[in-house]
Amino acid sequence: MSALNPRQREAVRYIDGPLLVLAGAGSGKTSVITRKIAYLAGECGVDAGRIVAVTFTNKAAREMRERVAALVGAQCAEQLTVSTFHQLGLKIIRSERKALELKPGFSIFDAEDTRNLIRDLLIAEHGAEGDQAQVVQQRISAWKNDRVLPAQAQASAKGPAEMLCAQAYGRYQRALKAYNALDFDDLILLPTLLFERDAQVLAKWQERVHHLLVDEYQDTNSSQYLLVKQLVERGGRFTVVGDDDQSIYAWRGARPENLAQLREDFPGLKVVMLEQNYRSTARILKAANTLIANNPHVFDKQLWSELGYGEPLRVISCADEHAEADQVVAEILDHKLRKRTRFGDYAVLYRGNHQSRLLELALQQQQVPYHLSGGTSFFARNEVRDIMAYLRLLLNEDDDNAFLRIANVPRRKLGTTTLEALGNHANARHVSLVRACDSIGADEVNEAGLARLREFRAWLAATRGRCTGEKGVSGIRQLLRDIDYAGWLVQISSSEDVAERRMANVDFLVDGLARVMSEDDVPLDEAISRMVLRDLLEQQDEEEKGPDSVQLMTLHASKGLEFPHVYIIGMEEKLLPHRASIEAGSIEEERRLAYVGITRARQTLAMTLARKRSQFGERVDCEASRFIDELPADDLQFQGGGEETEEANSERGQETLAGLKSLFG
Repeated sequence: MSALNPRQREAVRYIDGPLLVLAGAGSGKTSVITRKIAYLAGECGVDAGRIVAVTFTNKAAREMRERVAALVGAQCAEQLTVSTFHQLGLKIIRSERKALELKPGFSIFDAEDTRNLIRDLLIAEHGAEGDQAQVVQQRISAWKNDRVLPAQAQASAKGPAEMLCAQAYGRYQRALKAYNALDFDDLILLPTLLFERDAQVLAKWQERVHHLLVDEYQDTNSSQYLLVKQLVERGGRFTVVGDDDQSIYAWRGARPENLAQLREDFPGLKVVMLEQNYRSTARILKAANTLIANNPHVFDKQLWSELGYGEPLRVISCADEHAEADQVVAEILDHKLRKRTRFGDYAVLYRGNHQSRLLELALQQQQVPYHLSGGTSFFARNEVRDIMAYLRLLLNEDDDNAFLRIANVPRRKLGTTTLEALGNHANARHVSLVRACDSIGADEVNEAGLARLREFRAWLAATRGRCTGEKGVSGIRQLLRDIDYAGWLVQISSSEDVAERRMANVDFLVDGLARVMSEDDVPLDEAISRMVLRDLLEQQDEEEKGPDSVQLMTLHASKGLEFPHVYIIGMEEKLLPHRASIEAGSIEEERRLAYVGITRARQTLAMTLARKRSQFGERVDCEASRFIDELPADDLQFQGGGEETEEANSERGQETLAGLKSLFG
């Protein structure tokens, strides 16, 4: 407790009812959550097994669990439930599988599985509509997050496009049921529907949860809000931590108004404001406060700091986007030389991924090491997806998506005609594709195709048998040898080096399975289930983050991070705020995005804009972002376009000379 300020201590010690902690950027919210868990388990005598903490990413859950373990010890921490929303939903679904009419070993479809299934259904029903799969997928996801079921979607559909989506939603749900599968959104939706219709099951789970803690509450959607409400409404013992000014995920269903809704649903709600910032200078916080004050607020807060007033915020005007990239790189090199910092102290933030391309070229040209966040997910690589499909099929032989992915990986001469006949046979008898291999006859496929199907089916059964018991992973390694997957990668890769790197990813995946089995003491099927869920949840960068490199990332990706020196590029109308938001009249979220960017900076902040920019092959004039006008003018220092003062240039020159002397001294 001695490490906490008075407001943080108040939030930790309040355990008698519902609590909303409005935690501004850099105000130590994670410390409050972890210490409150320790306080509940250590000093209040609450059974650790009845404390549940929920957040949004695997990384955040893992860090929270580690910090709690350091406070209460590993043995106590193991009894806690510290998970993502989706992991909690999956835990409930597994426990209540029979009530949800799910067969054992159900599959969880990821985004690509879902999109492929929707595309196939659209083509089967509407022919050329298959290219609408992504649009339909997004609409179905939005419906599920808002707890709208297929019949409701069809009843309220307006116009042919929405009716197409609603009809596809119904077909999609029937297909999922036939495949004994769920999608990602179902992991939250199904528990809320079950709790609504079964009071006994709800009471059982309410008894299991003595105190619920939720991080990043402003990012919850309708289903997640209801799940929290259902679990805590009997005892009302919960702590939610959030910041409405950092709600930047409306495009994926987040509802910042959920913070205000709490007061209506829980009239006894206590609100604690965390306003002391431990990250940024007072000038940076003043700019952030001034900017965000232009948004309407249910709860008003003002961030403050004891870290000194700090340097002015610089606004750098550049001739065009090429000059902007060159200027930022030159600024970083110059500042690093003058202040003797590390490349890892700098971050460049932007609204859209396309803005990083010129920056990368400029950094490469100057041989500056950098790390681009948002690279290819480990689980998105084709070789990993192939082996994950094999694992899913071992876990659930009714997983038709997995079967279709690996039927010819490597090639088994199972042609499209054979697979189509198998699909028709399976649909007619309401069985999976694997089971259909047993009953399909020579009158439906030719003898060669039938023999290959039966051979494949027998091999799958034998492999499943080898993967049971403690030696499950050795069965997986035998599977890879059986299909000569390493040889297959050599055939389809551009070089042997590429094939070796891809096979190393497969080995890493199998080693990960072995580690899960060993560390968590679970059998292979449970380890595969966990790996499938991790596949859905966890983005792993293609390359390890460099030890000392400039960080490039979108404003969305920067949330939760902090850096000594920050550049926000593209501070122009139609970029930040984005054109789509201007046209839709939804500027408030764009302002929150700018606020998130500003509050990433600890010591210095620079914002750049281009006077001209290429768009669709034409040079167009650019207008400075309205957000610059909303910042306190006295705290801004303009650069470019002749605004620099002779005194400032002279001072920078002297610092550069001093840096050079130090370097060569």
